[in-house]
Amino acid sequence: MTDDLSNPNPSEGDPSGDGDRAPDELAEDLEAVEAVVEGLAEVALEGAIAEELLEEMVEAGAEGPDAEALEADLAELALEGAIAEEALEELEEAVELAVVEEAVAEELVAEGVDRAVADELAEELVTEAIAEVVAEELAEEIVEEAVAEAVVDELTERAEQEQSAEAAVDEAEAELDQALDDALVLDEDDLLAEAAPPVESPYDRPGQWFVVHTQSGYEKKVKQNLEARISSMNMEERIHEVVIPMEDVVEVKNGKKVITQKKVFPGYLLVRCNLDDDSWYVVRNTPGVTGFVGQGAKPSPLPRRDVEAFLMVKPEGEEVATRKGRPRLEYELGETVRVREGPFADFSGEIVEINEDQLKVKVLVNIFGRETPVELEFSQVAKL
Repeated sequence: MTDDLSNPNPSEGDPSGDGDRAPDELAEDLEAVEAVVEGLAEVALEGAIAEELLEEMVEAGAEGPDAEALEADLAELALEGAIAEEALEELEEAVELAVVEEAVAEELVAEGVDRAVADELAEELVTEAIAEVVAEELAEEIVEEAVAEAVVDELTERAEQEQSAEAAVDEAEAELDQALDDALVLDEDDLLAEAAPPVESPYDRPGQWFVVHTQSGYEKKVKQNLEARISSMNMEERIHEVVIPMEDVVEVKNGKKVITQKKVFPGYLLVRCNLDDDSWYVVRNTPGVTGFVGQGAKPSPLPRRDVEAFLMVKPEGEEVATRKGRPRLEYELGETVRVREGPFADFSGEIVEINEDQLKVKVLVNIFGRETPVELEFSQVAKL
């Protein structure tokens, strides 16, 4: 009688005889998954915040031991956040897969299939479906790679044709110069008055120039690491030069115009080398290097016009007139900036006019729904 009173319907309820054990275990599993997801999401958010702070510090040009230590801590947090984000995505995919398998198994059980058999069939069906999707994606990637290779081949062919045409023009100009030289008789004074010989183009040096992507803000450190690896691994005959392209920029400090050097392409280096498997391995596995820049899987060398634009060295007088006389301004037309001080502090707007002589900019500020031009000094605005 005691048994009957404690369980008046023994045939009903859990068929396994465990009562509420399965729901409890399911609830515990769900709570565990939710706790893991919460923890990973929190780490991922901290990593994203750390990455933003790191970018702001780099843009602000913070220096000193404290700044370097803080940058290192932020970089570590950003890395942990990226790892947590990847783990979170994998966990979400696993949960989604488990939910799909459970739904398929429930349908099979509803059709009269034994539970254990239904679980196995559900897993096989879902696996086959995923395999079909992956196969379709791989097929699309193969087609895209084939198209990319065809484009690269066409571009390479065009580049070779351009180089051949340039070589033919150079040869014709050399022949014409030689003919003129033969026709003229120069005395000693004329020879002394001749212009200095042209500066060698960086493009004509041994090897080819490639663009290498690095962690932003660590270009100098990556350059030092790569040069150290080149020396220690005896790769001087294959990897010839590592350069951080720089340019002059006008900034305003303490109300005065100051010309400072800044990186042309933050997060990138230029490497001149004879690219093969060994040189690629040395560069690619340098700490801080994230990869070569190029179409498809094969790195693309820079054309002559880009190399000479980024690295061409002018004669002494011309270099001063060109680089120091016309530096790039800190702000550009159309750029959106934030007002730092004054009655419009914390407003943002677009630069519509730049007065370089007076060190002022005119910004369109949205005031009560109307865009109003406001003239401000360089020191009163900041980049977003």
